[in-house]
Amino acid sequence: MSHDRDPAAGGRLLFTVVAVVLLWPGLRITEFHPSTLLDPRNSGVILHFLHNFLPFETSAPFLRALAKATLVTLAMATAGCALAALIGFPLALIVTRALSISDIGGVPSHPLAAVLRVVARWTLLLLRSIPEIVWALLLVRAIGLGSAAAVVAIAISYGGMLGKAYYEIFESVDRKPTRALLEAGSGRLSAFLYGTFPLALPEFVSYSIYRWECAVRASAVMGFVGAGGLGQELELSIRMFAGGEVSTILVVLFALVLVADALSGIVRRVVL
Repeated sequence: MSHDRDPAAGGRLLFTVVAVVLLWPGLRITEFHPSTLLDPRNSGVILHFLHNFLPFETSAPFLRALAKATLVTLAMATAGCALAALIGFPLALIVTRALSISDIGGVPSHPLAAVLRVVARWTLLLLRSIPEIVWALLLVRAIGLGSAAAVVAIAISYGGMLGKAYYEIFESVDRKPTRALLEAGSGRLSAFLYGTFPLALPEFVSYSIYRWECAVRASAVMGFVGAGGLGQELELSIRMFAGGEVSTILVVLFALVLVADALSGIVRRVVL
């Protein structure tokens, strides 16, 4: 009786050992001790902390302010993502080699095209390397408090993320239709619209919606630096030790994620 041996078992075992070896020093550096949460001396403190979050704050003035902040948060996320797409999409078209004539063969690559591709790639890297919360901190000081700083911060950071994802999506699809159009004399934009984009559309839409969901959460966080929305309401409630208000805001944030997930499912079914 022969026993089949998994040929990838050795690689998986090595990966697991390396992961554990690298993870353990990280846990030590961060002073992460799960036993602290189970310490009986801390259980009373934790229960008292959780007790401060009840009951939920449901007064009419607070709910009206919360509804307005929720709309502001959604508006910031939507406007920021729209601007991010306007930034990332053109840069993705420059970076992707799916529209390169030299890829067909027999045509040398133009030096200027290579330079533009490198500049666009490094621009996307710069935009996404700085977190949106840092952009918001800088922009609040540059253009003042309010939602505009959050919108621009999301647009800059997410523009780099969307651009990177877009060109990777464009390069992952089958290039044969695009090459056939280019070889037939079609312009690059037409070849992209009729050859690359239809094949990339499902992943393109899916990732764009996912980034919008992330932007909703990011908009709430950026309120802590004075960018408005739910985050600012949450920051004020925490400062005032209003646990009931904090609980209500957290429930609204959870509901926003549920709504965003439901909307993404609807859009996927309609568009795809």
